[in-house]
Parts: sequence; structure tokens; C-alpha cells
Amino acid sequence: MADRTKVIAISSLILRILTLASIIASIVLLVTDKAIFEGVQFGSFKDLITYSGAYTVLQLPFAVYYASTGKRLIRNGYLPEFDFFGDKMISLLLATAVGAGFAVTIEIERSPGSGFKNFYTRANVATGVLLIGTVCMVLVSVLSSINYRTQSKSSGIFG
Repeated sequence: MADRTKVIAISSLILRILTLASIIASIVLLVTDKAIFEGVQFGSFKDLITYSGAYTVLQLPFAVYYASTGKRLIRNGYLPEFDFFGDKMISLLLATAVGAGFAVTIEIERSPGSGFKNFYTRANVATGVLLIGTVCMVLVSVLSSINYRTQSKSSGIFG
């Protein structure tokens, strides 16, 4: 494997792991966040159902194999294209989640009668952690674009 390709493969693996770790940390912060007012629990994110980490978990074995061997696990030329488009989609979804998370918690926190300051502060911290994952995923997306251009030998599915 060429030095440039190896650096891209290892960097992508590390960034995918950081993305997954930040998504998990964000979910843990949200799930453990509770709004308690005068001893009564009013709100919780325990019903939160998310699949935002599923793509990253799916990609990790492929990234580990590619970083360690320098070869694609699936060698028909479609995996770089899958990475290219998948990474773009997940980056956009995570960025949308960050924007919505900050916007909603700030607007609700500003509303009159909002006595759950700690609840919203923790939600903002979780969104901030997710922002770190979003930045990592954007960097993975850039690396997959570079890798797609250099590694793709076939015309692929879409072209």
C-alpha cells in the first residue's frame, strides 16, 4: 500500500472511532438527563431511539481491515463509492442533528417558566459532544473523497 493511501486508511479509522465514541457519549448524556422539579420527574430522553451510530459501527470492520492490510475487504470497486456517498449522507445527518439540538434547547430554555436549567445545559453538552463527532465525520468524508478518486478503478454504480 502506498504511503498516502496508508495514511488515509489509518486516519479514517481513527476518525471513525472518534465519531462513534462521540455519538455514544452524546447518547449516554441524553439518556441519563432528567428534568426533576420539586422531587417529581417531568422529562427524560430515555425514549430516545437513534440509529446515528449504526453506520459508523458498520464501517469499522471494513476500516480496520483496510488500515491493517491495505486491501479492501470487498474488492469489486464498489466499497470506495459506498464510503464516498455514505460518509456524505451521515455527515449531513449529524450536522442537522447538531443544528436542531442547539436550536431547540436554546429556544425552549429562553421560554418563560422554563425551570429546568440543568436539563437543558446537559442537553447542550450532549449536542456539543455530537458536534465533535460531526467534525470527525466531515473529515472522514473528505478522506473518503480523496480515497475514492485515487482508488476507484471502475465506473461504479452511479457512473
